[in-house]
Amino acid sequence: MLQLICHNLTLGYDGQSVVRGLSFTVSEGDYLCIVGENGSGKSTLMKAVLGLLPPMEGTIAYGEGLSRGQIGYLPQQTLVQKDFPASVWEIVLSGFEGRRKFRPFHTAEEKAAARKNLERLGLAGFEKRCYRDLSGGQQQRVLLARALCATEKILVLDEPVTGLDPVVTAELYELISDLNQKYGVTIVMISHDLEAAVGRASHILHIGEDIFFGSRQAFLQSPCSRRLFREGGRA
Repeated sequence: MLQLICHNLTLGYDGQSVVRGLSFTVSEGDYLCIVGENGSGKSTLMKAVLGLLPPMEGTIAYGEGLSRGQIGYLPQQTLVQKDFPASVWEIVLSGFEGRRKFRPFHTAEEKAAARKNLERLGLAGFEKRCYRDLSGGQQQRVLLARALCATEKILVLDEPVTGLDPVVTAELYELISDLNQKYGVTIVMISHDLEAAVGRASHILHIGEDIFFGSRQAFLQSPCSRRLFREGGRA
């Protein structure tokens, strides 16, 4: 089932386009990595998918059973966010804010789902811990749990391993793969790490001077892939 359909997109700001002629789809259970050089429009595309930036041309449609508000989002962390003085439990529960609307309290079902997501991400027993006292990897797990509380259908991740050491990076990539393969969560992830993207993704979208969208296998056979790997595997 298609969850996201982007057709002939032109994206940009103040009348100046950054990306032109971009078309791709995301199906339920996909693991799509978006790669491209700095300034190629990856973050611009992410904002458009999340409904924060209207396309200059083209359309973005959501498949049957998915609305824009059902997309879980894990942005790049800022220094201010890393020092946020809230408990893990408060942050994870805040993932339900879009569903609560005017309800003053969380339901028993929401609390149970929050605990389940903490357990999935190896954070059982962390509920009372202060977020700013956690390691960078633990903080990203908390934010992943929060994003899962917003939705279990599709997660959009913006450079989720930035600033993490290699061991923690590998662990976080493994957790993301588990969410995709074991629980069927669709993943859409921006990454500069081309090797990691190719190693785990089912599909690759490269934007920039060369545009490519297709399966991992097709990407590996493409001129775009050969050029990028010659340049060092960073995109």
